[in-house]
Amino acid sequence: MYLRRPGKPQIALPVPLYSQEFWTAYHAAMEGAASDSSRLKPGSVEAAVHGYYGSLEFKNLADSTQAVYRGILDRFVEKHGKGPIAGLQAKHVNTIIDDMASTPAAASNFRKRLSAVMDYAVSVGMRTDNPVVAAKRVKYKSTGHRTWSEEDIAAFRKRWGAAEPQRLAMEVLLHTGLRRSDAVRLGWHHASNGAFYITAKKTGAELHIPIHAELARFLKSCPSEGGTFIAKSNAAARSEKAFSAYISDAAAKAGLPPKSSPHGLRKAACRRLAEAGCSALEIMSITGHTDIREIERYCREAARKQLSAAAMEKLERGFDVELPNPSEELGKNDDNALISLAHLGDWRSRQDSNLRPSA
Repeated sequence: MYLRRPGKPQIALPVPLYSQEFWTAYHAAMEGAASDSSRLKPGSVEAAVHGYYGSLEFKNLADSTQAVYRGILDRFVEKHGKGPIAGLQAKHVNTIIDDMASTPAAASNFRKRLSAVMDYAVSVGMRTDNPVVAAKRVKYKSTGHRTWSEEDIAAFRKRWGAAEPQRLAMEVLLHTGLRRSDAVRLGWHHASNGAFYITAKKTGAELHIPIHAELARFLKSCPSEGGTFIAKSNAAARSEKAFSAYISDAAAKAGLPPKSSPHGLRKAACRRLAEAGCSALEIMSITGHTDIREIERYCREAARKQLSAAAMEKLERGFDVELPNPSEELGKNDDNALISLAHLGDWRSRQDSNLRPSA
């Protein structure tokens, strides 16, 4: 694992990725990069990107998010870093996006990250406008993380017994709705008065999550002194990325479809809360979401299921009337023989009354 910076020698970083040792070495290397910023060409793309790395907006991001953003922008700097930031136009952005046509998701992410850099450049007077605003938008349909179904949850529980660490990890995710970055940190030190109190690593939101009775049953076996619930065999905490692989592998062994990730369990927790009749604000108080539109989607889907069931019930009551069982005597030919009317003589139709004498 190496840190690569344009025009600079590679710096070896320890593994595993995102471990404490990795981040210590990474930040030390980046501090060295910051000290080199004075040698950057003033007004260049590279100078704008490095300035953005030092901005409050960037520093407020989670470490893992910063690493992802750096990867995207550092590749851009490698190709275009020496050019003037003031000379970048919408047509240039469009050309770069067109070159990424085979990977629309990556193109969309690049557009967002570059727009943030341009906003920073405007804020410090490196240019007067953000050219990304006028550039083309990338349209693509993303399925995102797959939401676990109730069948998936049942299959996972069947494969991993109550004493298995994989089962405990799944129950923590399902009954708290936490992101993986928070789930791997959760422990008894976050518990008080029957609830978990934890600050979301990504958003900084203060979360208050009552401990579900089913989850409490699994936590009884967890040591009460320090540590985290989701840990390795040596009691060391799991990293975020390694935890994703851990859950995905356990899901695959349980026969679940591909892309069964920890985030899919977070989405399942939202789905369950919505189907239980919780409002969007109630769900957000558990999960720590900051965008109500995302949660309202779960509420709409849950309401759609409930409304469709109610509609079909009304249809059955309104039109599909069940007739009573016929009498056992009805329809027997030997009891209902036809009687001849020949002996009645000249019989007239109903319109021609039989009370009137015939001519």
